[in-house]
Amino acid sequence: MQSFLQDLRYALRQLRKSPAFGLTVIATLALSIGITAAIFSVLYAMLIRPLPYDRPEGIVALEPHSPQGYTQPASYPEYLDWRKMNHGLALLAGYNSFGTVNFEGPQGPIPLHAVEGTDNFFEVFGVSPILGRTFAPGEDQEGKNDVLVLSYEVWQQYFGGQASVIGQKVKLEGHPHTIIGVMPAGFRFPIGRVDAIYRPLHAPQRLREYRGNHWLPTVGRFKAGVSANQAQADLARVLTDLGRTYPSSQGRTVKLVDIETYILGKTTSSLRLLLGAVLALLAIGCVNVAGLLLARGVKRDREMALRAAVGANRARIIRQILTEGLLYAAFGAAGGVVLAYGLLRVIRMLLISALSRGAETELNAPVLLAALFVTVMITLLAALAPALRLSGADPNKALRSNGSTGVTRGQHRLRAAFVVTQVALALALLVVSGLLLHMLGGLRNAELGFSQDRILTAEVDLSPGRYEGRDVVANFYQPLIEKIRAIPGVRAAGTILLLPIQTYGWNSDVHVTGTPPAPLNVEQLAEFRMVSPGYYDVFQDRLVKGRLLDPGLDTPTSHPVIVVNEAFVKKFIPEGRDPIGMQLDGHDHEIIVGVVKNIRQNIYQPPLAETDYPISQVKLADSMNFLGSMEIVIRTSGDPMNIVPSLRRAFHDVDPTLPFRTPETMRTVIADTLIFERLENWLFGTFAAFAVLLAIIGLYGLISHEVELSTREIGVRMALGAPRLRILADIYRRVGWMLGGGVAIGLLLTAAARKYIGSVVALQLDKDAGRILALALALIVVGLLAALLPARRASSIEPMQALREE
Repeated sequence: MQSFLQDLRYALRQLRKSPAFGLTVIATLALSIGITAAIFSVLYAMLIRPLPYDRPEGIVALEPHSPQGYTQPASYPEYLDWRKMNHGLALLAGYNSFGTVNFEGPQGPIPLHAVEGTDNFFEVFGVSPILGRTFAPGEDQEGKNDVLVLSYEVWQQYFGGQASVIGQKVKLEGHPHTIIGVMPAGFRFPIGRVDAIYRPLHAPQRLREYRGNHWLPTVGRFKAGVSANQAQADLARVLTDLGRTYPSSQGRTVKLVDIETYILGKTTSSLRLLLGAVLALLAIGCVNVAGLLLARGVKRDREMALRAAVGANRARIIRQILTEGLLYAAFGAAGGVVLAYGLLRVIRMLLISALSRGAETELNAPVLLAALFVTVMITLLAALAPALRLSGADPNKALRSNGSTGVTRGQHRLRAAFVVTQVALALALLVVSGLLLHMLGGLRNAELGFSQDRILTAEVDLSPGRYEGRDVVANFYQPLIEKIRAIPGVRAAGTILLLPIQTYGWNSDVHVTGTPPAPLNVEQLAEFRMVSPGYYDVFQDRLVKGRLLDPGLDTPTSHPVIVVNEAFVKKFIPEGRDPIGMQLDGHDHEIIVGVVKNIRQNIYQPPLAETDYPISQVKLADSMNFLGSMEIVIRTSGDPMNIVPSLRRAFHDVDPTLPFRTPETMRTVIADTLIFERLENWLFGTFAAFAVLLAIIGLYGLISHEVELSTREIGVRMALGAPRLRILADIYRRVGWMLGGGVAIGLLLTAAARKYIGSVVALQLDKDAGRILALALALIVVGLLAALLPARRASSIEPMQALREE
């Protein structure tokens, strides 16, 4: 122990003696450990941690498709048929998780996520409540008791975790509900619904009876002994049989997706590429540390020779160098833990918003220990190589040489290979980051059809118990809009069902009277939204032809009218015909009274055909079905957030029982829509920046080390007449070979990983070649600049001084 403490004190003196070298090694280790531990904690939560269900490998989500091939959920009658006719699934449940409900608690009205499920919903997941019960058979039928099952989080936060909550009555949506159960901590479905309540699926009659209304997601569990292929074939049989009975459903298909894949969704491929990226960064860090310690070992030839000459044996020298390596590893590990914790804290909100299981991400102990083990072992192995070489060197030879004995051409090549490896991996990460940044910039600057500045949005969810049977336009929306327009700084205000960019509208098949029929099995879908006239003023949607919606003209008793966009005209109206006055086939025969410019419904796609219906024409019986959940949109003359206090008062004046949800600007809505792309860009950008930094550190260290070892040789060459520019050119020739080799390998690596990179960002060599070459050139330029200082130092050596020092 005494000798170890002596070695440790000596290692600390060496660290104080060469702080730049020590801090570089420690910082490299901390970055490698911290980033690796943080990202692997995310990957563990998403890909490895078991789902909070019983035997999740037996649970599947059903992914139905229309005859035209697009995703189309089940209708309620279809769900009942599938549940009754299939023989491969022991359980099949439907659910709806799109809404929020108004919970009237002791502290006032609170909006909560609501998940509605059929009576067998909880049976699919095989998880029992910790208190009470779940739904009873038949409890999902309309008119049955209104009951609630609480998530663990809601139970703790709003009911204090009290067991007496069972049987308690609470007001939800203006109606009394009875709490019947509490689910255990960790149970969630959908997995992203943290603060949720569960209630039986009480669908209105129009949704229960109409086979063409596709709105119901479904999940199921295999029967014992039934494989996925057998269940898939059985469901195909069911759909074929139903197609014979209901010809309109012919051609529909259903794909069974295991629940883990369904939950991960589009993030699966990105997360796996992220795994490769973090491993690449870890490799760069380890290679860098190895290179630095090898260089350090060569520089200490004379020191170790002197120690051997005064009696230090080989084991003592090895132990001393390993102690120094262990000290670097200990400081690097401590820094890595702090960095990992801080990194997860910084990106936590991004993780929660972007990833289905982001809320479960925490610094994982096994992951952290694994990262520590790998980096510590690399550090000790990198320290062991020079330790073995130095401890076995002849001290007499080292002292006579006045230089660095044992430095072979092979060792120089090894360190050069380290630099080439770092440059190659850094370029691959740089390409992914650069393409992601370009894609994100393109989406942010896409032509949306409106200016996103100075628009404020506020979500409204009315309580059915308060507004059922009432005219919600006259009793809520109209007085609210009037109060909002009176707020100083408000230029326009309106309402819309389903905000553009945030979500698609509802859609249905459309045919315009007097136009040719659509070809068989060719979809003729158009989005539709319910709007007030003020919506067009807020989004500055310009009128192209006809008139806009007018509540004075468009009343519940007048003929139904719609306003369409240019994409609708292009898709449904024959060229040369005037759309004004044409009408849609169907029950209401809506007349087209106006055409407006296109506004994108989704940021990833060009504008779709859209029809806008006036809220003033919604019949009283359908009022809550269509207008119960709306978005208030407001255009201001200044910062939209400045009117929030006045907006809160306006809401409270019109309906004090309504929860006030924090409004968002349209810029925030668009940023939230791109949350996953932003997370990808942030992570890969961080990786690329650190990878380039570590590669540059490695290159700088190598060139500085070689200049230091070659001082005598350079002095002799200059004494014999070699010009300084020749010395500079020789050094840059070596730097150029390393950078060129690294870039070439990096380009080949990028091309080989094209398929995997494509899961994150589209990589089209014909279009992206210029950007990739520009990034490669930038990396080369940065590398050349990094070598400038040691190269200038070499070319500035005074021959006589160098020879005298040696």
